[in-house]
Amino acid sequence: MGGESDAKLVRFPLPWFMPTLVHMTRLHLHLLSDSTGETLEMIAKAALAQFDDAEVIRHFWPMVRSRNHLDRIVEELAASPGLVLYTLVNAETRVRLEERCSALGLPHVAALDAVTAALEDRLGQEAKGRPGRQHAMDEAYFARVDAIQFTIAHDDGIGWDNWEEADIVLAGVSRTSKTPTSIYLANRGYKVANIPLVVESPPPPLLFELRKPLIVGLTTAPKRLIEIRRNRLLLLNERTETSYVDEEKVEREVAFARRMFADNGWPVIDVTRRSIEETAASVIRLLGERQAQTDGAAQGIKPI
Repeated sequence: MGGESDAKLVRFPLPWFMPTLVHMTRLHLHLLSDSTGETLEMIAKAALAQFDDAEVIRHFWPMVRSRNHLDRIVEELAASPGLVLYTLVNAETRVRLEERCSALGLPHVAALDAVTAALEDRLGQEAKGRPGRQHAMDEAYFARVDAIQFTIAHDDGIGWDNWEEADIVLAGVSRTSKTPTSIYLANRGYKVANIPLVVESPPPPLLFELRKPLIVGLTTAPKRLIEIRRNRLLLLNERTETSYVDEEKVEREVAFARRMFADNGWPVIDVTRRSIEETAASVIRLLGERQAQTDGAAQGIKPI
């Protein structure tokens, strides 16, 4: 992938007066991309999650597609030296960045090179060196936009009359991360509707008649739910001593939802100790398992 030189992590010894600990806990991280930089940000975020107590100052440089633009950025690299991560497919731009980083003594890493090289080897073809190729406005792009629009229009029980068009329906009591999980899934291209389950207000009968969408119940520990709800009330400057956070009522709400999940055979995900990303990943896995079972039944094959 672009360029004759292979980008490597170049290490340089520290002067005696600069303790190693300082450089391990405080870092200027420069992220350079010839596209939106979304992929690079996700890679950096995932890697940084493995380190505790690290003070990282991020410098984000998207849409780097010209020599003049790169030269201006190099001045900032010199002013705030640190680690440089980049995804640049243009050979000339890559080589110039690598040369300038080497001259400045800055470690630099092409974040996708190893993966791309492995794919080239296994697929037997050369990667297309076009900036922002993963963000091309193709059919998948417009499908994702459509999914986001659908999900926003079907948040919090709205638009229940056409839930059958959804890929996924999330159900759960208030503050079980239904909305953020829905939006995350929508960004992955899934049409999602969600509905809050309220003891005093049963959901529309249509919910129990849906055939196409995968219905997933979200639940959480009552004590954790009360804590989240109290924080919500504080943010809204409302009273924190209401039935919304009453322990007995909350336990009854959670039991009501769990009973509904069980009665209808819906899969359940406990979000008590899960991040939005983890919950979404579990939903996608359930959807994949369901599809595999459907395909296996259609072909007369017993699902594994």
